[in-house]
Amino acid sequence: MVFSSMVFLWIFLPAVLAGYFLCPRPAKNLLLVFFSLLFYAWGEPKYITLMILSVTVNYVSGRLIGALPDRKKLVLFLCVAVNLLLLGYFKYFNFIIQSANSVLGWLWDAGPIAARSIALPIGISFYTFQALSYVIDVYRGEVKVQKNYIHMLLYVSFFPQLIAGPIVKYHDIDRQIESRTVTADKFAYGVYRFSCGMGKKVLLSNAFAEVVDKVYGYELSEVSAPLLWLAALLYMLQIYFDFSGYSDMAIGLGKMFGFDFQENFNLPYISTSVKEFWRRWHISLSSWFRDYLYIPLGGNRKGTMKTYRNLLIVFFLTGMWHGAGWTFIIWGLFHGLFQILERLFLGKALAKTKPIVGGIYTFLVVYFGWIFFRAETFGQAVSFIKYMFVPHESTIIAASHVDRRLAMLLVLGILFCGPVQLLLEKLLKRSLISEQDFTASLPCTVCCMAMLWLSIMMLINNTYNPFIYFRF
Repeated sequence: MVFSSMVFLWIFLPAVLAGYFLCPRPAKNLLLVFFSLLFYAWGEPKYITLMILSVTVNYVSGRLIGALPDRKKLVLFLCVAVNLLLLGYFKYFNFIIQSANSVLGWLWDAGPIAARSIALPIGISFYTFQALSYVIDVYRGEVKVQKNYIHMLLYVSFFPQLIAGPIVKYHDIDRQIESRTVTADKFAYGVYRFSCGMGKKVLLSNAFAEVVDKVYGYELSEVSAPLLWLAALLYMLQIYFDFSGYSDMAIGLGKMFGFDFQENFNLPYISTSVKEFWRRWHISLSSWFRDYLYIPLGGNRKGTMKTYRNLLIVFFLTGMWHGAGWTFIIWGLFHGLFQILERLFLGKALAKTKPIVGGIYTFLVVYFGWIFFRAETFGQAVSFIKYMFVPHESTIIAASHVDRRLAMLLVLGILFCGPVQLLLEKLLKRSLISEQDFTASLPCTVCCMAMLWLSIMMLINNTYNPFIYFRF
């Protein structure tokens, strides 16, 4: 089940909200667990046991760490190993086998190792990292051991953020699981954020995806350079509006039930450096790697070379986390390389220039990086970039894919991925209007209803288009 579906909008969500506000306070968490498990089982009933197993392993590990302080390091090691083995098997087993076959076939004439038919459980990367954050927080003594299994199950399985984040760290939400309040302002703001997210996904991202999918499906040598440049730009906007749209919807749904989730995006495309980009893009993942990997490795405290090593490890694993393929690894290392270059000399050089120079530089790095992220293979990514620059005869041109509707949406996409929000922020600061007053104002209410109505109209007529991050 996805947020942008008729079943969710007209049946599931109204049922959850009605049940939540009608049931007594002690039963609210249990009701959310029931509906969250139903939400997950709707798409993949056979893998609900895997998710529950993950919750149970981490719950028991937390209890053992609290009960056996002298053995807590061993318990943590075993818990992390079990989590990574489960994630590794379902997500990376066939990738490792295929890579091994390529190496062995290149070294000598060896028969291929048989791969297996393994379906990737939806959201496994997200809920595995969430569960691990709990165990690590308990090990560090930053939170108390959660003795209520239902509360632990709710933390991991809560349906708004279960499938595609944001990745909620346990220490950010432990008190909210125990006690929270839904006010009229918070609920109204939740509806507003949910509507904005749906508009991003249905009205913008889906429209851009139609052209991007077609272009990547062609023989790239037949596609004109202008269309390739356009497709890369459209994908840059597609993935932003798709993922930030999902995050907005998740945050909005959380507000409706009294939860405050971490913001996951902060206008990343206005960044003036790659380092800044990663402070603004997928913030929950970036902060997870910072808190649970980069800093424990030593961060930037153990010398320059180890800092570069730590950055490469983090961005290698960032690429791996996104998908089992060399294109994702190359994308991660590509960003890691520019992080290092900025620490070597680029950062100082950019600081001496105007912000627009840093903005153009960052745009180009991110723009070309997304080509590797979207490509099915490394060869396809190289061909895509090659034909962007090399003159060639083409039969598939941009004019055949661009109409007035797409042109209008492209302009709106560019404006609403940063420029408009910056302008509104300045206007709000000048008028001293609070966020609550702004979201409850008549213009926002009208925009909210308009986005919901337009999105539903589009959903009625459009085919199924899942969120990009469902496959991660």
